[in-house]
Amino acid sequence: MTDDFSQEGNLAQAIPGFRARRAQQIMAKAISEAVNDTSTLLVEAGTGTGKTYAYLVPALRSGKKAIISTGSRALQDQLYHRDLPTIVNALKFRGKTAILKGRSNYLCLERLDAQNSAGGDLPVQQLSELVNVRAWASMTQEGDTSQCAAVPEDSPLWPLVTSTNDNCLGSDCPQYEQCYVVKARKRALDADIVVVNHHLFLADLVVKEGGFGELIPEADVMVFDEAHQLPDIASQYFGQQLTSRQLQDLARDITIAYRTEVREVTQLQKAADRLAQATQDFRLVLGEPGFRGNLRALMSDPSQQRMLRLLDDALELCYDVSKLNLGRSALLDAAFDRAGQYRNRLKRLNNTQEPGFSYWYECSRYHFTLALTPLSVAERFQEVIKARKTSWVFTSATLAVNGEMNHFAERLGVQQAKQLMLESPFDYARQTLLCVPRYLAETRQSRSAQQLVSRLTPLIEANDGRCFFLCTSYQMMRELAALFRETIKRPVLLQGETSKGQLLEQFLAAGNALLIATSSFWEGVDVRGEALSMVIIDKLPFASPEDPLLKARMEDAQLKGSDPFYQVQLPDAVIALKQGVGRLIRDEQDRGVLVICDSRLVTRPYGEIFVKSLPDCPRTRDLDVVLNFIKQQ
Repeated sequence: MTDDFSQEGNLAQAIPGFRARRAQQIMAKAISEAVNDTSTLLVEAGTGTGKTYAYLVPALRSGKKAIISTGSRALQDQLYHRDLPTIVNALKFRGKTAILKGRSNYLCLERLDAQNSAGGDLPVQQLSELVNVRAWASMTQEGDTSQCAAVPEDSPLWPLVTSTNDNCLGSDCPQYEQCYVVKARKRALDADIVVVNHHLFLADLVVKEGGFGELIPEADVMVFDEAHQLPDIASQYFGQQLTSRQLQDLARDITIAYRTEVREVTQLQKAADRLAQATQDFRLVLGEPGFRGNLRALMSDPSQQRMLRLLDDALELCYDVSKLNLGRSALLDAAFDRAGQYRNRLKRLNNTQEPGFSYWYECSRYHFTLALTPLSVAERFQEVIKARKTSWVFTSATLAVNGEMNHFAERLGVQQAKQLMLESPFDYARQTLLCVPRYLAETRQSRSAQQLVSRLTPLIEANDGRCFFLCTSYQMMRELAALFRETIKRPVLLQGETSKGQLLEQFLAAGNALLIATSSFWEGVDVRGEALSMVIIDKLPFASPEDPLLKARMEDAQLKGSDPFYQVQLPDAVIALKQGVGRLIRDEQDRGVLVICDSRLVTRPYGEIFVKSLPDCPRTRDLDVVLNFIKQQ
């Protein structure tokens, strides 16, 4: 199998520009052994190792059914439509492949019909998009909403014409035989290689445990790419959540059932309106958007308890009115079940004394989430692994902290797994310069965005833009964007002003832009060549100590006799920083400057742990040295 990766092997013959890489061969061999031994393997593969090919080749060569899970839908599409066909062609693979996404990624014909019947009150823009979806529905074979170019992926219409685990009618649906989700699952059952994403895998796992109709078939080999995301995503699914979107969707379905099938029961419309209003009122009392708070503290406030009772009363009314009309509408029957489920979730969320969980809430401009999240998913994940006679492979460029993968292994409960660490083949000593500028205010002081702009503008100008400025907060991101737009003539792009994909297109098209972003651009972004030759990070990415989930994990570590900073905060921050740094050098020909505007890298003892976890490259604190490096590019 490793011959496939040699300079005369199948990959070299089929892929233009392919070069044999020792680290890639080692990784492929280790994965092949894990597949043969039905064992568990952790692999940190530095940027440029070629880890995608290193796990695809053993999976295809194994002759076993394999499921490959990625960190996001964008990476899932890239893997399935670009990387997998390349390897299939190179190996002349004769098996079948399939891609499987969550229900909400497929058009629901039943909900489309319902919107066609009751969509008269939609805004003009959504009515226009509904016409486009109808036209696309008559042509699409797979029903994957990402393939409908006429409607933006973030359009408010999509939730109205797609289903979720909550509102899917299952085998009771009149359109069950034509269902795109059912067809996608049949293709997955029949395939040898199935590409999914972490959110779908974990959501499906919870559905399986509940005894409902799961989507993902059983497999002999499980590969998780971008595995560093798994512990946090798993904690979402192993807990409980109730969101305003779920409640609004329930109210909307009751309205549709009333307008299309049970028209004489006006009480249904009144119940739906009351739920929608109670949901909106509860969002208003939660305060400013973009905030994550402690649900325990919220629930102890008498005024919040009153609003919560009004929300529960509205759900109870929906439950009672739907119950009186059971059997008259499949949509209403499903709404009855959901109203009961949401009342039970609300009751559990209100019981804030359950140990081992963090209780938290957060709100955006229009929506809220109430949640309880387990402090550890290790035990649950151990049970999942033990229950299946399957090979498990977890890989990422960022699993290790200070040269060890213990933090990740403990969080996921895979301490017994074999571990393999492979360094990047890139020559960071030649390709990169790391700068921690002198004379910046300590982060704990009131450092201003103005100071960062005045100190860094000469670097950005000298580099002709071509820069990502990655921030650790939305406030700093917005302040920097406003100041840079006053200061420099070149394009300044800001996360949130358009979609992530469009921002990247604008950045590449401009050729001299400054892109200012936060969380979603720290990972999963691949810009190669001269288009990106500088990455600036405003400060070390420690999560806010006021975040209720982090706070609960730290308190739990303290109770167990561990140092919460070194056990929880520091490892999470190191992995996040490694992801941000990884945006800069994506190819052997890339060259660029990394600027981390946080003197704690130099002044604090723990700074050494960050530095040791980063690629080994020349370092300076002098901005003139950086300017000279830029001029030599």
